[in-house]
Amino acid sequence: MKFISIFTSEPKGGPPSPEMIDKMGKLIEEGMKAGWLIATEGVQFGTAGVRVRKTGERITVVDGPFAESKEVLGGYALLEAASKDAAVELARRFLRVAGDGQCEMYELFQEPAGHRMR
Repeated sequence: MKFISIFTSEPKGGPPSPEMIDKMGKLIEEGMKAGWLIATEGVQFGTAGVRVRKTGERITVVDGPFAESKEVLGGYALLEAASKDAAVELARRFLRVAGDGQCEMYELFQEPAGHRMR
């Protein structure tokens, strides 16, 4: 089963410390070697994003930072896990390194074997 984990936290006002980068690098390396981590990226401070929204025939674009945001996107990870419970345990491991924040997790849609979306 594949999952996407989306990490959000309160704005920290700057980049991660060298110690945090080192700890996260070790966890990422372990996950890649073990096969449970497919891909991951952090987001550049998580505050200067852009929202593109479609309503009816109208598409609007709004640049961040978004004033009402009490939390920012920190990054994402694509995970391979045997079950939702196993994916949750991987998120727990991540949060022990990342610190305060939360991971929203969603199972990714996968086509049944032998089928192709057109």
